[in-house]
Amino acid sequence: MTTVYGIPNCDTVRKARKWLDAQGIAFDFHDFRKDGLDQKQLKAWVKELGWEVLLNKRGTTWRKLPDAKKDNIDEKKAIAIMLAEPAIIKRPVLDTGKQRHVGFSEAMYKELFS
Repeated sequence: MTTVYGIPNCDTVRKARKWLDAQGIAFDFHDFRKDGLDQKQLKAWVKELGWEVLLNKRGTTWRKLPDAKKDNIDEKKAIAIMLAEPAIIKRPVLDTGKQRHVGFSEAMYKELFS
């Protein structure tokens, strides 16, 4: 089963969900804020995708972090921040059951689901 991870008010998550709905592709939606984030799952994503891909340094959540947390960021610190502030994870995270993908583009989703 395909799962879309993110937060519902994120424009990119909305676009991804709308695209999947329009294609008739069934999926579950996992809201980071409501449903939380499992440390084991996050560590598996980091191993597969890399923490640099998952950590969104362009968003307001990152900008609001104290400099002390952002300085000398490494995998361990990034995981701790993402667990404490799941909205800082780049969205959506798409889990097809076989592989994970971060972000949304219509071209990428067409390729994944063709």
